[in-house]
Amino acid sequence: MDRTTGELLGAATRHSGSRCAALALVGVASTGAALLLPAALGRALDLLLTHSPATRWVLCCAGLALLLTLLDACETVLGGTLDARSTAFLRRRVTGHVLAVGPRATARFGAGDLVARVVGSAAQAGTAPHTRAALPAALAGPVGAVAALAVVDPWLAAVFLTGAPVLTLLLRSLARDTSACVADYQRAQGRIAAALTEAVGGARTIRAAGTAARDTARILRPLPDLSRAGRRMWQVQGRAAAQATAVAPLLHLGVVAVAGLLLTRHRLSPGDVLAASRYAVLATGVGVLVGQLSGLVRARTAAARLGEVLTEPAPPHGDRRLPHQGPGRLELRGVTARRGGRTVLDGVDLVVPGGTTLALVGRSGAGKSLLAALAGRLTDPDDGEVLLDGVPLPALPRAELRAAIAQAFDRPALLGTTIEDTVSLGRASPARVREAARAACADEFVRRLPDGYATPCAHAPYSGGEAQRLGLARAFAHGGRLLILDDALSSLDTITERQVTRSVFGRATAATRLVVAHRASTAARADTVAWLDGGRVRAVGTHDQLWLRAGYRAVFGPAEEAGAGARPEAEAGPEARR
Repeated sequence: MDRTTGELLGAATRHSGSRCAALALVGVASTGAALLLPAALGRALDLLLTHSPATRWVLCCAGLALLLTLLDACETVLGGTLDARSTAFLRRRVTGHVLAVGPRATARFGAGDLVARVVGSAAQAGTAPHTRAALPAALAGPVGAVAALAVVDPWLAAVFLTGAPVLTLLLRSLARDTSACVADYQRAQGRIAAALTEAVGGARTIRAAGTAARDTARILRPLPDLSRAGRRMWQVQGRAAAQATAVAPLLHLGVVAVAGLLLTRHRLSPGDVLAASRYAVLATGVGVLVGQLSGLVRARTAAARLGEVLTEPAPPHGDRRLPHQGPGRLELRGVTARRGGRTVLDGVDLVVPGGTTLALVGRSGAGKSLLAALAGRLTDPDDGEVLLDGVPLPALPRAELRAAIAQAFDRPALLGTTIEDTVSLGRASPARVREAARAACADEFVRRLPDGYATPCAHAPYSGGEAQRLGLARAFAHGGRLLILDDALSSLDTITERQVTRSVFGRATAATRLVVAHRASTAARADTVAWLDGGRVRAVGTHDQLWLRAGYRAVFGPAEEAGAGARPEAEAGPEARR
């Protein structure tokens, strides 16, 4: 994890390397000007006390003060832009990795926790390049001030260095304690975000059940842990700052006292005493260093949370190509998949000939959706392999794999700015989008929207069935040689379902079709039905053949069992099944 964290922060620093270098140079220049100012002030004071011409040194002091102001402004601008660029870089990298990993990332971390990491942890980790670039200046100030004290008189530096070990121990203790506190704080934040995201997704259920108070308490349950971690974090930082400020005045007082003693012995001038006093202040300015160190610890802890996401491996992709004009033959060979310590699919062998339709049928938990996800390579099997036109799916390049397989789901995510965007996803022409929408019975209700296909998705009032139709339209517009429908017809009314299934099972598409079916009428239209039971393929055949088995009929429930044995004439012929 430490290696991943270091690599991540290193990549963020390299991403804005020129700005980091500029910020470090500006910081060092500012520190240099701050170290020159006490010497110039001391020299000007000595000249003024002896009534000698001091105009040049006074102007030098004014120039240094102006330079410090300008450099401070530059530091502020550079630091702000560097934080923004680094945060954006980390968010892009982690978001891209989450999308590459796919559903496995959400299954491991949860949607809410992922959002908290991408938003909050990335913003905290994004300050690391800025903090790293500012550290040289933060270290150069105290070190340069001690060196300047030695130049004024070695005894002054010796007095100050007597307290250096105490300051070192304080900084080391701060780094250790802050890291643990920040980790606890961010974990509590992640738990709250995960529960909140879950509640927002189920808002209608919560309202219907009248459990708002109980769910509010569930969301806020980690709040005491968050509060304790936050208080502990501020206590650690406050204690470190208090200890540092307690030691610093003693060191400053010691330096000034020794400088006064040397003044009485005529070894130092009044200007030297002024310079020594200012240098002692700079040397004891560990508050800046404490702040920088605390910020770096918080950034590294946040980066570690991002690193946990990046350690989840993305599925590999090869460079083999699909056969030109392949029929879309899908094959599963000895596929075994485990989820949560349970074997959901166990040694499944299945072949879907190119251009045909296979319906997956089985009770809840039989593994239908998992098999569909394996066929579309949304996840990989633990054992066995899935092939498309004779090529294992992991051997295909990402772009070719996604171009070859179109998928629709029971609850589609309607991405994009407008309705046309969400159907095309930047791949289909406007004419193709409208053709696909007509095939999915979505064109009519889309045209009734205020701006038709240009209606923003956020302003489009659609039902669950209409959302499914848009998801189907997106799959139809996608094209490809394999079409996977994972319960994508479940929210459609009977009439609409019959119209849509004509497009899915008709001759309008030459793609191979894999359909998760919950209704006997849907399974009846397929060329072949695979009956899943207990994680295995219990039987493969036509709907008519399997209907003779009581166990198969029981999958659809009593209502379907009573009414689906004799199908309407329009659905009975082989043309309808095609």
